[in-house]
Amino acid sequence: MSFLTVLPLVLVMISGPQILSAIFLATSEGWQRNSTAFVLGAALSISLVVAAAFFLGGGAIGQGFSGDTVHFVILVLLLIAMVRTFLKREQSEPPKWMGKLQAATPRFSLRLGFLLLGFFPTDVITSVTVGSYLAAHDSPLTDAIPFVLVTLLLLALPSLAVVALGERAEVALPKIRDWMNTNSWIVSEVVLLLFVAITLNGLLG
Repeated sequence: MSFLTVLPLVLVMISGPQILSAIFLATSEGWQRNSTAFVLGAALSISLVVAAAFFLGGGAIGQGFSGDTVHFVILVLLLIAMVRTFLKREQSEPPKWMGKLQAATPRFSLRLGFLLLGFFPTDVITSVTVGSYLAAHDSPLTDAIPFVLVTLLLLALPSLAVVALGERAEVALPKIRDWMNTNSWIVSEVVLLLFVAITLNGLLG
């Protein structure tokens, strides 16, 4: 997979509560262990979902199943989700569990990374897309490594910023976090719009 293909998929993976969680954990007590555990949990779940889609996709393709219908259904659902998100923009709030992140433990962070990146709807669809794409093009599963690594790198950026910038990052990250909390509906719309473009590309390509 080329970098231009990987980057939009990675942005879909980390946008929303995923990057917000990474920022919260980078500004929490014991942030080194929490951030490491979060990225490790994400690495496990992403790898498992991509691998499962790769092997299952190979079997489905062997039976001549066309993905056009699936792409169309996903597109309709995404458009409905965009309208719903816009209509409820004034009611949008961060998930309640985010309030626990300032006092998170490595065990909680590991589980959160695993669940967010492995079971969040847009992340599941994205990882399945990667695995199915590789199977459809007779590419090896190892071609998914850049996708996984770039996703993990972006999730690690908040903690890496703390290491590199110190107090400046500790001041900037809460401001970024608060902006994303206030404008979470905008983040959601951007993610959904990006996914619409990816889906259209698969449908028309």
